[in-house]
Amino acid sequence: MTTIDSPAPATSAPGVRADGVKRAFGSVKAVDGVTFDAPGGAVTALIGPNGSGKTTLLLILAGLLRQDEGTVAVAGLDPSRQAVEARAHVGWMPDAFGTWDKLTPVEILATFARAYGATRAAARDRAHFLLGQVHLTEYATQPARVLSRGQKQRLGLARALVHDPSVLLLDEPASGLDPRSRIELRDLLRGFADAGKAVLVSSHVLSELEEVYDHAVFLAHGRTVNADGFAPAVTTTRGWRLHALDPVALRTFLDASGIPWREGSAAAGEVLVDLTGPESAAQLVRAAVGAGVLVDTVVPQSGRLEEAYLALDEERK
Repeated sequence: MTTIDSPAPATSAPGVRADGVKRAFGSVKAVDGVTFDAPGGAVTALIGPNGSGKTTLLLILAGLLRQDEGTVAVAGLDPSRQAVEARAHVGWMPDAFGTWDKLTPVEILATFARAYGATRAAARDRAHFLLGQVHLTEYATQPARVLSRGQKQRLGLARALVHDPSVLLLDEPASGLDPRSRIELRDLLRGFADAGKAVLVSSHVLSELEEVYDHAVFLAHGRTVNADGFAPAVTTTRGWRLHALDPVALRTFLDASGIPWREGSAAAGEVLVDLTGPESAAQLVRAAVGAGVLVDTVVPQSGRLEEAYLALDEERK
């Protein structure tokens, strides 16, 4: 297994754990020994090419398929043995959300909320709230058949949230979304994680995950695999690009503070520093400004997921 992560808060609720999970369809080994953790309070990216087992694994975690071997825990529960209890904690969003085209989004969401035990009034209130959260309020009372694919994806996300789950399992949630909706989705995922939810999101479009993930798990041929040059330690940090109005002063400050750095873009005068997340980045900027170093840029290093993905030993075989 390869993980690239920032440690989740110690107070996070239990997330997702898979240990040696296998599932075959006849002679096809769709999932062939998957082991990983997706903690609460973090966004975990599930990355792999088409056919790597991502969807099958998510179906197992959602309690919609039973594994042949291995163990699974979702919010501390076994979905194969405690199906009802586990599903009460899980929000599942498939890669394509089918709708009842004659019903309105409010009616669809209220129906699901009622299935989770909400009263009629509470179900409608929850539906309207979620439609506002995914920017579909103007379509609340329109038949679902008028929604575009991207709008149906947003409705699918709202459906996954009707019961306020502690674990979100999202399979290609950005599929069909326009650029603005993709940005809004990233903000929502970050907000869910900051609220303590475990967010496990699969995608093979790495640019969609680059700025939001805390952890990354790579799949190939149904297995969790190592990416060459990336150690599977959970304390692995993420690179951040820093630039100051006086680049020399920034380097001097980092050296004096004992903070390792390496050269970034030579043309831009940037440096790269490994940090454990946004909080560490904010603390570093505060310390630098306090020392008189005017930092004007601090952003996560882009391309790291792509670099790791391309380095997968398994993908070369």
